Amino acid sequence: MSNEQPPYSGISTADLQTLRTFYKAFEGNPSLLDESVVLDWQDIPLAPGQAAGRDGFKPMIAAFSQAFADLKIEIVDVIGGPDKAAVRAVITGRHVADWFGVAPTGREFSLPIHEFHAFENGRITHTWHMEDWMGWFAQMGAWPVKN
Repeated sequence: MSNEQPPYSGISTADLQTLRTFYKAFEGNPSLLDESVVLDWQDIPLAPGQAAGRDGFKPMIAAFSQAFADLKIEIVDVIGGPDKAAVRAVITGRHVADWFGVAPTGREFSLPIHEFHAFENGRITHTWHMEDWMGWFAQMGAWPVKN
């Protein structure tokens, strides 16, 4: 994650720090979820095979960081209000292990994400997210499937 301060408005400094900790977890440190999300955190929608709650997401982070070497998440901007935030970010890395059934390609990628978070007492309670996985498949040469 970049150390530069992204543009943001309407979000508290504490909630912004919680977001930074949350995204830092994706870089191979799932225990950071303990600091940034509640135990019964709602991740909407769940990924295939993902169990509910904070502890159900930790294996996903471990698999994600194994699949993508040099994984970084850069927060592009944040807008928010009391106890809520919208985040635009970009995930970059190199594909080095199976992900969504795609064998490792060694290719670098850039994946835009848009997420919406709800906070309570300094922790994230809900996350709604959208990723451009079709774009990722295309970058990996896996879409469309060749016959």
